[in-house]
Amino acid sequence: MSDFKHAFIEFAIECNVLRFGEFKTKAGRLSPYFFNAGLFNDGNSLHKQGQFYAKAILAAQLPFDMLFGSAYKGIPLVSATAIALAEAGHNFPFCFNRKEVKDHGEGGHIVGAPLAGRVLIIDDVISAGTSIRESVNLIRTAEATPCGVVVALDRMERGHHQISAIQEVEQTHGIPVISIINLDNIMDYLATRNDMAQNLQAIKRYRAQYGIA
Repeated sequence: MSDFKHAFIEFAIECNVLRFGEFKTKAGRLSPYFFNAGLFNDGNSLHKQGQFYAKAILAAQLPFDMLFGSAYKGIPLVSATAIALAEAGHNFPFCFNRKEVKDHGEGGHIVGAPLAGRVLIIDDVISAGTSIRESVNLIRTAEATPCGVVVALDRMERGHHQISAIQEVEQTHGIPVISIINLDNIMDYLATRNDMAQNLQAIKRYRAQYGIA
């Protein structure tokens, strides 16, 4: 596991973003862990989160020309990621959308740089894939090219079918999805913690039941 992935897991646990126990998911499943990226909710944690997104992007070596964040959660994420990339010597334009089209001032529903070229979408998680579908359609309508998606966590869990929401996005839109960490990384981390052996066993049982092939 890459050092930044290990560090992100520890950071997520420290911020109470990643928790272990018993949590009911939207699908009605009892999950032994819970990830709530909304708890990266102060300046310091948002800054660090942007740095982890930037490290995942650079590690993936995926070519792109600009960043896009979907309203609303993607707005602070794309801003923080653009800043972190610039701090690392990679300055990219970015933009985000409005939920409602503005009919005065500069007008339109895009704020920031014009959508153009290869566009990398920044999001927190993918559940049903609705937000990604809307972003892809918006980018293509602007005659730009969606080239990938970056999220914080890949749960590697089946949705309504035999594939995960992330796999469905990749198959439907023909673009890769990069995650800072996935469930394998969390399990590898737990294997190094003797005090969390019980959590690891619970996740293994959960994955055997709901994990993707």
